[in-house]
Amino acid sequence: MTLTGKHALITGGGTGIGLAIATALRDAGVEITITGRRAEVLEAAAEKHGLHALVMDVQDEASVVEGIASAVAARGPVQICVANAGIAEGRALHKMDMAFWRNMMATNIDGTFLTIRECMKSMHDTDWGRIIAISSIAGLRGLKGAPCYTASKHAMIGLIRGLAADYAGKPYTFNALCPAYVDTAIVSNNAASIAARTGMDEAAARKLMVDVNPHGRLIAPEEVAEAALWLCGAHSGSVNGQAIQIAGGEV
Repeated sequence: MTLTGKHALITGGGTGIGLAIATALRDAGVEITITGRRAEVLEAAAEKHGLHALVMDVQDEASVVEGIASAVAARGPVQICVANAGIAEGRALHKMDMAFWRNMMATNIDGTFLTIRECMKSMHDTDWGRIIAISSIAGLRGLKGAPCYTASKHAMIGLIRGLAADYAGKPYTFNALCPAYVDTAIVSNNAASIAARTGMDEAAARKLMVDVNPHGRLIAPEEVAEAALWLCGAHSGSVNGQAIQIAGGEV
């Protein structure tokens, strides 16, 4: 089996984990569509890395339906779907309003559902497919200070497991990757947010997140990308319905 010429669609593909997965799959010969809301970020990444940019908002059903249909029309059926777009923000329960809750769920779980649903429309016409959701270690255990984020990432894994059961015996697999703290802009933004709330400096706030990872460092986006590439490999067909930790030994 070869990945050459297959079409992958990666949401949130202009930066961080999404871009790392995009470039890893590109190097394997895959045609890549990266999506996101910021046209300038997507277009810069696409031009630099030889990818195809698609402005799409995963919170907006019409945007997802129309966007993925246009990608399929341009590059053929989506056979690798990576639902990566997400929000990571902590807030205590008593400070959480409905707008905060809905925004998190609309991106992390509604967006994942819409992306997979629309990609599967074209994947059904093929004899091979891989669906990968980028969840989090918070999808497997509670993350202190972030109950909304934790709930959304648990829901992603539930969706993946349900789909794996539905499609058992078919040539498509559904898996979730569950990284701990990764060295992306999300960590930098969260460090700034923690510093603003607590009065500590940003370096100390960043260290709080680094110290959660048992191996004492942030995870490189490329480490997550290599796991995604492995799930698309020739002998990955029996790995299905799994939540794979990339967490530096967290158990």
